[in-house]
Amino acid sequence: MSKHYSLMVPGADTVGPPLRVFAPYDGELLAEVDTVDWQGADTALNTAQQLFEDRANWLTAEQRIQILQTTADLMGREATRLTDIATREGGKPLIDSRVEMARAIDGINLCIQCIRTTHGSEIPMGLNAASMNRLAFTQHEPIGVVVAFSAFNHPINLIVHQIAPAIAAGCPVIVKPANDTPMSCYELIQLFHEAGLPPQWCQVISTTGHDVSEALASDPRVGFFSFIGSAEVGWMLRSKLAPGTRCALEHGGIAPVVLAEDADLDVAIPLLAKGGFYHAGQVCISVQRVFAHSSIAHEVATALASAGADMSVGDPSLESTDIGPMIRHQELERVHQSVVEAVNNGAIIMGGGEKISASCYPPTVLLDPPADADVSCTEVFGPVICVYSFDDIDDAIRRANSLDFAFQAAVFTHNIDTALHAYRQLAASTVVVNDHTAFRVDWMPFAGLRHSGHGTGGIPHTFADMQIEKMLVIKSPSL
Repeated sequence: MSKHYSLMVPGADTVGPPLRVFAPYDGELLAEVDTVDWQGADTALNTAQQLFEDRANWLTAEQRIQILQTTADLMGREATRLTDIATREGGKPLIDSRVEMARAIDGINLCIQCIRTTHGSEIPMGLNAASMNRLAFTQHEPIGVVVAFSAFNHPINLIVHQIAPAIAAGCPVIVKPANDTPMSCYELIQLFHEAGLPPQWCQVISTTGHDVSEALASDPRVGFFSFIGSAEVGWMLRSKLAPGTRCALEHGGIAPVVLAEDADLDVAIPLLAKGGFYHAGQVCISVQRVFAHSSIAHEVATALASAGADMSVGDPSLESTDIGPMIRHQELERVHQSVVEAVNNGAIIMGGGEKISASCYPPTVLLDPPADADVSCTEVFGPVICVYSFDDIDDAIRRANSLDFAFQAAVFTHNIDTALHAYRQLAASTVVVNDHTAFRVDWMPFAGLRHSGHGTGGIPHTFADMQIEKMLVIKSPSL
């Protein structure tokens, strides 16, 4: 039986048909979600802005810590139920959704640490005649109303990354979850409210259309805009932000991996297979382009295809499933057409490449697709790994750097000089040595460069972005 999620915008009325949420694996109707038009979005913004302007009643640090601690406790108690919801609506296998749930709880605790450890600094005075008899220091204040648009692929943890730092920083926040996976967001924000967060401080909104969402993001009442999703939409929305609105955009990458001639394939292959096929490749730092020395390239492609063939693809709710469905049938068709196009133009298919069902696509490995194929120069966002041979590592790095995307990259080698050379030369915000590109912990900086994003993610960095540093200067003859 499907569930109904009511508006979480105090004072707003439902308008238009509800948003319908379907399980990507079997098409089951999971939920209906109330939606709002611009009037409802305007109500949410007015509420949030009034809270921010009422400085006397801002949530204290003690209150915020207590709310976050209680929320983490509630998430721990509800972990099984929340994990099942995320698995059903997003299609990520149960084994991986459990990991996501644990990360989300840890993320709440990271926000508590941010509150406890953040502090201002003293600004030196008395250094010249103009600064004599003065004392100056800074403190932190919330930046203003936060509006967050989230993505489908990590429906619990992405919400935590966008919402919990806002709450920790003391910002009123409005979140619009992905239309494909809103259930986890509504459930999580209900726990925040149950933990003592007044409903007005965190409102959840699902809109009647893109025009309403665009108007929400571009409204001058927004102090900070957080976006996780496609580059096309993210850059468009950034261009429409009101003057003064700060933002962070997290888009995708086309993650490159360089396998030097001395790479340990027994170590590399399982890691690359996991990093490329995890969540059906629907991860912004998923392994996509593997540049392998020509002496090992065919062996690498063969081994990756074998590793993929050993993975179980299907029902994400089963303990035995390694790879679940694509989020939408049209996304699977898009991925398949990119694979077919690459093969028609010379790529060698080493494994996969044939649709399993309308919702599931197999782990697919292509050897030496053309440089101008979609799989080589655009984000596949599907379970496809491309292997390219090289003779000179600088040529591999040049090819890895040739696209207008730069996020995380990796190199496999036993030679420290090779590793450091790759680190220095690869265009990336993070270079991982002897691990896959999808490595991440939630306190590290996480930044897409070039077309891949704007600003730096990671909970402490988001927390800092959602605050301003405010200085007090005191003049006194006693100083």
